Amino acid sequence: MSGGDAAPVIGLIGGSGTVGRTAALRMSAAGLGSLRIGGRNLDAAAAVAAECVGEAEPVRLDLADEANLEEFCCGCSIVVNCAGPSYLVLDSVARTAFSVGADYIDIGGELPAADALRAAGTARDRTAIFSAGAMPGLSGLLPRLIVQDRPLRRLETYVGGVARFTELSAADGLLTRGERFGESMASMRDGKIDSNSVPPLRDVSLPGFPRPVHAWPYLTTEAQSLGGLPGVAEVRAYNVFASDRLTRAMTHAWAHLSESPDHTELAPFIPSIVDATIADEDEFGSFYVMLFTGRPAPGHPRGVTRVVLRAEDSYGLSGSVVALAAEHLLGGRVSPGVHLAAEALDPSYAVKWLREDPLVHELVVE
Repeated sequence: MSGGDAAPVIGLIGGSGTVGRTAALRMSAAGLGSLRIGGRNLDAAAAVAAECVGEAEPVRLDLADEANLEEFCCGCSIVVNCAGPSYLVLDSVARTAFSVGADYIDIGGELPAADALRAAGTARDRTAIFSAGAMPGLSGLLPRLIVQDRPLRRLETYVGGVARFTELSAADGLLTRGERFGESMASMRDGKIDSNSVPPLRDVSLPGFPRPVHAWPYLTTEAQSLGGLPGVAEVRAYNVFASDRLTRAMTHAWAHLSESPDHTELAPFIPSIVDATIADEDEFGSFYVMLFTGRPAPGHPRGVTRVVLRAEDSYGLSGSVVALAAEHLLGGRVSPGVHLAAEALDPSYAVKWLREDPLVHELVVE
């Protein structure tokens, strides 16, 4: 990393948003380095900087201005991106960070961004970590506590709850379809995708969730990677909702959108997505739960069979995961190259980190 013996400089893009603010506070509290908090609104960035424990400098940043972005990244050890939308950013900020000698962490990106950066061939001795958020990210990291030292008949993941979407998160949600993101109603069996094999669950009571919920089967590419781990015979992954408002709004939008919609095409559908989440929050309140269960193969040790995490919301939780990724990277825990957080971070260390986070109400490993 750049900087020699000097304290690392962490450039935080999107630092005045909910995710970015939490990431800034966690990184400063952990003493990871001095922060350079970038955002379009300098006053909002300054307000976050004022909350930080250590040195934090607000900087006006326009992500679409290449010269401004390069100037922001210069001198940083790590550039952390909590802005979006991911489908527009892809690997562009990572390439700029690499060009000035900085490593890179992104709350989003997923496989499209990671693959694009790998294809660019610019990594060399630099490190990038994509999908360093709650989902994807933590949703693929914590199940690895269950996949340890014995074969499993089945691994199941349930992630979701009620949270008000921003316009950016609504746009990103509408774009999480297609083979680079996952397949609805599918499971992973013996390392292969089994299409149309899992029905939805309606009004089901699940450990950790405060009320009966609807669980919609969606085998993400992250869940597919879990199905590729040694000894895992089957993986089922569910997105969890308090009602069918959001799924109805998303399904309606997908029925009218092209395979690769741009922002202009997405824009008319975003309000209905946001409104669905507001209606759910008004009726049920907000909650966010991650539940992972494993069934060991007969004749093998029981080990860890359940992990339950309850948090304030996915946004703050994502900010904590971003800070965790920065701690790993600065501590030399991640090798150079392009990684996804679920595959690069230490799940046991993540448990210790998250149990100290005030936004995490409960984290049970049993």
